[in-house]
Amino acid sequence: MNKSYYIKNAIIVNEGMVFGGGVYINDGLIKMVFMNGDQPAVPNGAEVIDAYGLHLIPGVIDDQVHFRDPGFPHKADLHTESKAAVAGGITSFMEMPNTKPQTLTQELLEEKYKLGAEKSLANFSFYMGTSNDNLDEILKTDPSRVCGIKVFMGASTGNMLVDDPEILEQIFAKAPCLVATHCEDENTIRENTTILKERFGEDIPMNYHPLIRSEEACYRSSHLAVELAKKYGTRLHVLHLSTARELELFDNSIPLIKKKITAEVCVHHLWFHDGDYERLGTLIKWNPAIKSIDDRDELLKGLLDNRIDVVATDHAPHTIEEKENTYFKAPSGGPLVQHSLPAMLEMFKKGTISLEKIVEKMCHAPAVCFGVKNRGFIREGYAADLALVDLNDPWTVEKDNILYKCGWSPFEGQQFHSAVTHTFVNGHLAYKMGVFDEAMKGERLLFERNH
Repeated sequence: MNKSYYIKNAIIVNEGMVFGGGVYINDGLIKMVFMNGDQPAVPNGAEVIDAYGLHLIPGVIDDQVHFRDPGFPHKADLHTESKAAVAGGITSFMEMPNTKPQTLTQELLEEKYKLGAEKSLANFSFYMGTSNDNLDEILKTDPSRVCGIKVFMGASTGNMLVDDPEILEQIFAKAPCLVATHCEDENTIRENTTILKERFGEDIPMNYHPLIRSEEACYRSSHLAVELAKKYGTRLHVLHLSTARELELFDNSIPLIKKKITAEVCVHHLWFHDGDYERLGTLIKWNPAIKSIDDRDELLKGLLDNRIDVVATDHAPHTIEEKENTYFKAPSGGPLVQHSLPAMLEMFKKGTISLEKIVEKMCHAPAVCFGVKNRGFIREGYAADLALVDLNDPWTVEKDNILYKCGWSPFEGQQFHSAVTHTFVNGHLAYKMGVFDEAMKGERLLFERNH
């Protein structure tokens, strides 16, 4: 049974507004939203939280994570990574299909939902995976109960690279719901790899990663995805843009609710640049690669002017032993969910983005993009997925405060000036000042699609 909470004296950031007020939470829902001058009496039995000095935002919805469950328990699992997410103010996530086994049938997809219900502290959804030979299974996907269909239009795990042009066309033509794409052109990557292998052999310096997984590789694949979506009227979401050039493919002339083609940028592509490879090496080896400082700055501009719609993490942990390796042996990906909101709030502190825009891109827009039912906003009748943050609580990322199962972060040594103090998931106070209450698990996300 959910407790009731009465949060007062907060600074609420929601739907483009910042105002003093509070909320009343009961039965897992936001029952009242009020301004400071209109505070109702505290309902019987409600626990009062005086949020003076704190900002109240909707829980973050992360539309792209790899929690490695099932199949990679040495790297991560749904329990450990959802805890780290909740500590970072993330109340809902959408997880990718390249687990073990890969999520290529409806039966395997439902098995992941069972795991989520057993293990996850945050709300969850799982993408249906695609390959060159599972179209029948893809078409069975229920758009009201599954976030989307994931297409790897670039190098991926096992047989999940969809490189058969006919199958790709059929997926875009017949997809029953949103298609999310990883866009990197495999042929371009292979050609670049061959050239650099001839020069360096197996031990290619890390700063050549963005030359192998190049701007051209990204643009060529993103362009193809956008052209296919326009041809078939597909609801397309292009994941983790990494180049300035790709921005020309996306439109900011219409409101998000009407867009058929949307785009995402990840925190690491907004934070790091290719000058950081010398310091961090394989710890910031991601696919797509972190690119130039100009790319980074243009991606931020694209976010601010609404060519890019969503900020996510692509949280993809590996052990430190796996990462501390030569170029070809070190896997791509890194952990981010615990630190994504503090990193974005640090950008606010530096004056590069507003609080309202952070909430729009991390909370509201994912809900709108995917049609998430009754989440992503502070509205009466919506699920009480909320985070309280202190914008004046400096702390430094260190080994002993990292919650990821892999135990490391590319942000180690970084001081953030903002901290998540409380996280509510479906009205349950799952995290408070470093302490978790795991008495309740998250829920399966449901969807109401407008197109």
